[in-house]
Order: sequence, then C-alpha cells, then structure tokens
Amino acid sequence: MDANAETARQPVRLRGRSYVAFVFSPVVPIVEWLAEIDATLARSPGFFIGKPVVLDLGAVELSRAAVQHLILSLEKRNIRILGVEGVEPAVLSSTMPPLLTGGRHCAIREAEPEKPELKQPPNSLLLNSPVRSGQSIFFPDGDVTILGSVGSGAEIVAGGSIHVYGTLRGRAMAGVNGNASARIYCQKIEAELLAIDGYYQTAEELDASLRNRPAQAWLEGDVMRITPLN
Repeated sequence: MDANAETARQPVRLRGRSYVAFVFSPVVPIVEWLAEIDATLARSPGFFIGKPVVLDLGAVELSRAAVQHLILSLEKRNIRILGVEGVEPAVLSSTMPPLLTGGRHCAIREAEPEKPELKQPPNSLLLNSPVRSGQSIFFPDGDVTILGSVGSGAEIVAGGSIHVYGTLRGRAMAGVNGNASARIYCQKIEAELLAIDGYYQTAEELDASLRNRPAQAWLEGDVMRITPLN
C-alpha cells in the first residue's frame, strides 16, 4: 500500500439539499388526466423543463405494468419523475424511480455543539435588488418582498404571500406549504405563471386588460381570482 496515497484520501461529505418538486396526483381515467397535462404543456411548453416531479399514486390502484406505462408516458412528455409515493414497494421495479415518503427532504448535518439560545427563523424575506432571469428564490417559511422587478424566466417560491414592487414577468408561487390565504401582489403584471396553494394560471390565461397594471391574486375556494389594485 502506498503510504502517500493513503494520506491523500478525502472523507466523503454528506450534504442535504432541498428542491422544489411538483407533485402529480393522477386520477382515473388516466387517459383524460394525461390529456390535461397535454393541455397545460400546449399553453406553456417549458412549464416542467428542469423541474423534478413526484408521482403520488395514493388516489389510484395501478398494477406494476400500468405504473411503468404511466411513467413512460410522462417521460415522453419530457417530465422527469424524481420518485413515486403512495404505493406499496412491491409495485415498483428496480428500473422505476424510487419510492419516496415524508414529502420533504431532511438535511444531513454534522453534529454541532449545543448553543445557549436559538434565534427564531425569520418569517419574511426582503430582497433589495431585482430578481433576474434564471434566478430562483425559495423561501418556504413566510412572505417574500422584492423591491424591484422579477425577470422573465425567474422564479419566486414562498410559503406565504409574494409582494413585487416592480414588474412581475417570471413565475410566482405563493402558499406552497398549503397556505390558501396567501396572496400575490405586483406593481405591473406580466407573469408567466401565478400559483397559490397549487392552483395556478399561466400567462395565456391572464386577462389582457390586467397587463401592465398593478394587480393582486388570491384564492376564492378552488378558483384563483386576479384583479387590478386601485
């Protein structure tokens, strides 16, 4: 054994990291459910590009062959399946995405000495600069306020409400942890997508009379309302 090679070995570091993942919950008939996916892609072809998707099969009873066919059908639509939940392990084969449970990743951290006092995490995030194309802001703990515009291709994800003191051209997703009372406010609305607690509207669905105007969006039951701000 080469002693120098042994000395140069580096320990494996384990790190936790969280990503936003869409959760698909198919319902029967699956053909019609896939047709709705196709309709969404027709309105916004890049909607799922680069986004991991978790397939929740808790509402349907499918055989292994049917699950395999469903996964392939989604992959043909360029939808990447990160994992599957809501099924018995025996339903999945070794070639399918893994079975997931728990809904959220847990961070893997090195043991740290106890601290005398822990500060409470902030429940709001303030950004003093614009959010440019390609940037993604993820703040699941509360509201996000942006003192500027959100560029096309940028993304804001918040557990609470989203306030944009500029033009909102990118994607804004509020209430992602099940907060149906969250709202989205902006000085000028040109959004590619607005979403609150899983309900969304794409740019093609926005009323043309709202464009370039101050606006707010909120949920009324399972319907998203978008109105101008006075």
